[in-house]
Order: sequence, then C-alpha cells, then structure tokens
Amino acid sequence: MRYASLGSGSRGNATIVLENDRGVLIDCGFNRKNILLRLQESGVDPRQLDGVFVTHEHGDHAKGVAALCEALSIPFYASFGTARKMEWTEHPLWRCISSDQVTSVGGLAVLPVVVPHDAEEPLQFVLENSAEKRLGVLSDLGSLTPHIVNVYQRCHALQVEANHDPLMLQNGPYPPSLRARVAGNFGHLSNQQCAELISRVQWDGLQHVTAGHISEKNNDRALVSQTLSQALQCAPHEVSLLQQDQVSDWRQL
Repeated sequence: MRYASLGSGSRGNATIVLENDRGVLIDCGFNRKNILLRLQESGVDPRQLDGVFVTHEHGDHAKGVAALCEALSIPFYASFGTARKMEWTEHPLWRCISSDQVTSVGGLAVLPVVVPHDAEEPLQFVLENSAEKRLGVLSDLGSLTPHIVNVYQRCHALQVEANHDPLMLQNGPYPPSLRARVAGNFGHLSNQQCAELISRVQWDGLQHVTAGHISEKNNDRALVSQTLSQALQCAPHEVSLLQQDQVSDWRQL
C-alpha cells in the first residue's frame, strides 16, 4: 500500500491510496480540473481509481466528488446523512456506507469510523491491505472518543488533523461564534489533541505520521512541529506536515 496527500487544508482535501496500482481517493474537495492536475502531478492515471470515499459534505472535502466520478464512471461511497445533504441519494454512482461496516474495493478493505464533527453523518477511514498493513486517515473532528482511540490502534501509518493552536485561535481573526465552533467538541483538533492521539495509539509498528488540515490563520507550522515532536520523540524538523497547495511525497507500507 502507498499513499499521498493531494492537498490538505480549508481550500480542499484529497488523499490517494493505492494497492497494486489500483486505488481510491479519500475525499475530493477540488474541482475536476484541479484534482486531475494533482493526480497527474502525483504520477497517477485517473483510470487507476476504483472509487472515492467521502468523509462528510463540507465543500473542502466533497465539492468535486460527483463530477470526478461521473467523468470516470466510478462509484463514490458516503454515509446516508452525507448523501442527503449533498443531494446524492438518487445518484446512480452513490454507494451507502455505515460506520464499522467494511467495504472492499480492489485490494483495500475500508473501514468507516464515526467521528464528532458538525456535519450530518461524518465518517473517517482506516484502510487495510491483504498484508494487514493499516493506514488511518483522520481529519475534521472536534474531540477524541474512546471508539476513535480504539479503532486507530495498530495503524502502520497515520494522517491526522492538527488544525489550530488554541491561543492563536483565541486571539485570531475569527468572530467569537466561529472560534467556539472550531474549538468545540464537534469542530477541529488542536495541535495538543493531535499529539494526544498520537501518544495514545503509538506502537512499534507505526512507520509514518503526517499532520494536515493546518489552519493558515489559527496555527503556525513551527508550533505544530514542536508540539508533535514531543509525542513522536523526534526533532521538530523531522515532523511531516502536509500543505494545501502541494502534493506530498508517496509513503509506502
């Protein structure tokens, strides 16, 4: 299994996961032209894709899903709540998925995980291949639950949200209502919450950790590196951070 971020942030999110050169996208928050360019930059032919898994209906995760899948004639997988909000329930390419029910696509088994976020029926995903290598993708959630900590145990790779620094959020440009939303239990993970998750699921088999969905207004990449380096027991410059407008390097499991 190998994977790469095609962009991570408030202006669009997508992650490509391949197994034996066939694969899926997790989210498509870019328009069709943009996502095709990002796939090209990553070295992936769009015809290698067998589907798109959608975390929730917010535009930075879902706005490009239907257009891409229609162009490629591939299914997209989303909860009923997400599909209802996106008006996908009559779409012929939509496939309904539910928390904790594994969906097999190509050589990947995809487990949806329910998370607390201010969306209709949000999910995140753990992907596993036939060699039992596990990738946990976890963005857009406001708090850690016992279920999340349990499901993300024994992942060999994690791509996890480190959205904001609490002090920067408190003193930043957002109005009070939006600050409360971001910091709330159904908002986004802070750097400290991201570090807590890493600490609670860390084990000898964990090979790769990347942090994403980093706010451009309420966070600082140096702060993310410093906070996560303590959980990872490494130097700050060794912490891998995703970027909004840059396709990441591939990581192999």
